[in-house]
Amino acid sequence: MPLNRAKSIRLIAFDVDGVMTDGGLFLADSGKELKRFNSLDGHGLKMLMASGVELAIITGRTSQCVELRAHSLGITHLYQGVNDKLDTMQELLARLQLPPDAAAFMGDDVVDLPVMRHVGLSISVPDAPQVVRDRAHYVTRCSGGHGAVREVCELLMSAQGTLDLQLEPYLK
Repeated sequence: MPLNRAKSIRLIAFDVDGVMTDGGLFLADSGKELKRFNSLDGHGLKMLMASGVELAIITGRTSQCVELRAHSLGITHLYQGVNDKLDTMQELLARLQLPPDAAAFMGDDVVDLPVMRHVGLSISVPDAPQVVRDRAHYVTRCSGGHGAVREVCELLMSAQGTLDLQLEPYLK
């Protein structure tokens, strides 16, 4: 079922903590927040974007390192400090003129459920609470921050027939 849903996805939005990272927060004495991102996830995001899928980040926290990560990946749809992720997703869908079934969202906690229940493909990670995993169309094998995003990128490209084209330059 996830592959059928994945065929029509034109936009995927990601939560950050627990999805793009392992959910841990590093706080320095200065108050600066640090996060660890996975470079394999990053390349998967670049390939997915190159295949024509729009990317977005919708997160409840605000962090300069997330802004830097989004910029380095070329993700222009960045929403931080969001209290209502569903409202933000609906506004983004309207701006991009996409129906909800053409969107996916990857989250890991109960605050993500409203938007996960609204989109065509909802994705979670194995260490999410059971209530979230039960309501996801797809639960990754990899954990957040440890390849889960790359797994989803490859799932979408495989379903849409673009994975081989994205891998071709590296297999010559």
